[in-house]
Amino acid sequence: MTSILPSGSPITELQFPLVFDARDPEGHKWTFGSVGILGGSSGMTGAVILAGRAALKSGAGKVYLALTQTPKPVAYDSLNPEMMLHDAHALLEKPATMDAWVAGCGLGLAPAALNLLRLLLSARAERPLVLDADALNALAQGDISNTWGRGLVVLTPHPAEAARLLQTDTQTIQADRPGAAQKLAHAYHAWIVLKGARTIVCSPSGVWQINTSGNVGLATGGTGDVLSGLLGSLLAQGIPAEQAIPGAVWLHGAAADALVEQGRGPIGLTAGELPQAIRDLRNRVSFKKDTTKPL
Repeated sequence: MTSILPSGSPITELQFPLVFDARDPEGHKWTFGSVGILGGSSGMTGAVILAGRAALKSGAGKVYLALTQTPKPVAYDSLNPEMMLHDAHALLEKPATMDAWVAGCGLGLAPAALNLLRLLLSARAERPLVLDADALNALAQGDISNTWGRGLVVLTPHPAEAARLLQTDTQTIQADRPGAAQKLAHAYHAWIVLKGARTIVCSPSGVWQINTSGNVGLATGGTGDVLSGLLGSLLAQGIPAEQAIPGAVWLHGAAADALVEQGRGPIGLTAGELPQAIRDLRNRVSFKKDTTKPL
């Protein structure tokens, strides 16, 4: 958003031209940001890998996975060996080397994992931070607090997680989704992405928008991890929050729509198919800097 739009307006791709801007031909891997993703407890390695693939395919220069399992269950991702898999303790020794962090994807709530999350919150050096899944559950349970210091924070709850964060029930959240998003933004001084049919994006000031891209094919495990990785990636690439956050939400839904148009959903659409579709969209919609070609 080049300016603050009125609450209740729909998200459109015209709001985030930087998401579709042409790449600097002089750019290199450091130009496009490094993303660190904390998660992947035992049995949940796939969650952090999905987030990492989304970050990679959406244009991040470097993607690091900080796995909470010891020892690491795999040495590398065979589909995307470009991602770097690390023991979380080792990667968190230098948290400021990342341009953005994502935490919670398959994190688990074991004491060791929660200690790693607390370490990240205390040492992130004002880097943008996306909290999802078990990081939100830890916040709701009081295992961590919102004393995360300065720097942008994005919370990405689904309705049940939002209910836990606001100490209410899912029915109440769904009865007034914009109001719930605003309450969360006020309580946690953060950007809110309230997921579900017609996802709500709310700024810390309480201005909210509604997303109209996407379909029921997204109602499957792992799609939230993909969205978290995408959010972290766009923020790491230096795109301002006002464009990166609604842009990620729109791209996530539009990728699902594109897959349905290709006959690959909604039934049986998988989270693992989304990163490639997101990459295709960013490249297809991108326009060259030296033209006035509309989106």
